[in-house]
Amino acid sequence: MKKYIVLFTVLLMVFCGGQEGHVHEEDEIAASPETQAEEHEEDEHQDVQVSLEKQKKWGIKVDYAILKNIVSRISLPGVLVMNQNETAHISSFVAGKVTALAVDLGTKVRQGQTICTINSPEFAQAQADFLETRARLNLSQKDFERAQKLYEEKALEEKEFLRREAEYNKLVTEYGARGSILHSYGLTHADIDALISKCDAIKDEEYKCEIADPNLPILTPLSGTVVFRDVILGEHVDPEKIMFTVSNLNTLWALLDAYEKDLPFINKNSSVFIESPLYPGRTFEGRITYISNLIDEQLRTVKVRVAIDNSEGLLKPNMYIQGIVENISEAKNTLVIPDEAVQNLEGEKVVFVLEEEDIFTVRHVSLGLKIGDLRIITEGLFATDKLAIKGAFYLKTEMTKATFGHTHVH
Repeated sequence: MKKYIVLFTVLLMVFCGGQEGHVHEEDEIAASPETQAEEHEEDEHQDVQVSLEKQKKWGIKVDYAILKNIVSRISLPGVLVMNQNETAHISSFVAGKVTALAVDLGTKVRQGQTICTINSPEFAQAQADFLETRARLNLSQKDFERAQKLYEEKALEEKEFLRREAEYNKLVTEYGARGSILHSYGLTHADIDALISKCDAIKDEEYKCEIADPNLPILTPLSGTVVFRDVILGEHVDPEKIMFTVSNLNTLWALLDAYEKDLPFINKNSSVFIESPLYPGRTFEGRITYISNLIDEQLRTVKVRVAIDNSEGLLKPNMYIQGIVENISEAKNTLVIPDEAVQNLEGEKVVFVLEEEDIFTVRHVSLGLKIGDLRIITEGLFATDKLAIKGAFYLKTEMTKATFGHTHVH
């Protein structure tokens, strides 16, 4: 009995040992570089066979990849507005009554032109204060010059000299401040010099009150067209009230709404053309001056500001328009295919290249930007390749029906 037990144990060990050696050998073969290369090549060479009859039934269309200079063309809705850099809201510098109106809506004005006149006691008082300070300054200057001479001759104490010097410097500062107030009302240096000359020409102080003119002319700070008016004769106005708006309508802004997906194709070097249904077939060239840094939270759009030449006066603020933004790709002869030719297969982007009349091979590709219905191909395809540009989805579906692990579909 012991002999049989020993014999059975030996046979069992031999059998198990042989099995272990066989498994080890298979592992060695699977791990060999040659085998891995063959398997990798097998994976890369996936193909699917579809008869011509089925290709016709599925609507599969085959053509070559295209080499072309890409021009992206995006149409963006927008509205025309006034050029805010060439627009001014005009109000009075002081409170007062409107005594004269020189312009109306639509009036063309030039920079520095008087558009209305305000009678303002406050303005008259500012002139009087300026002249009174000037008179005291002149007196103080003479007093200081006399004190300086006496101090040099040691005929005046230092304390008195310093007092007169301080008084003179104080009036110099006050005189400058009074002059600045007049400048803030729109008076130029020439206007102030004329006021001083008028004062010097009147010797009798009794009539000096007539020197200060309460009528303040309101000037336009730029040339353009009066597009807004909200004032009448005799109306009392204050600095908070906007009386006129003047805008240079020779240039307008187009505010275009671009979606997030459009941003890669919009920059300040883009060509822009404005179209309006009022002028069919007519375009107005523009220039992008600003692309907003913020995205509208609700509309998910970005404002693009375009400066438009409107020297002909055909375009009007608040007019709805379409903006056409064009970009020419820097890369010449870019390889492109229809976007529907690209399919997702096992997480990879692939196309189906025609090898024979009824056999398509899977080709992995790297994608660039999408331009309209076209997709730029950066790697994996050549202009000489013929591929399925329509119906590629059916080829992918047929491919996925293949037996798991078997890469050829017939």
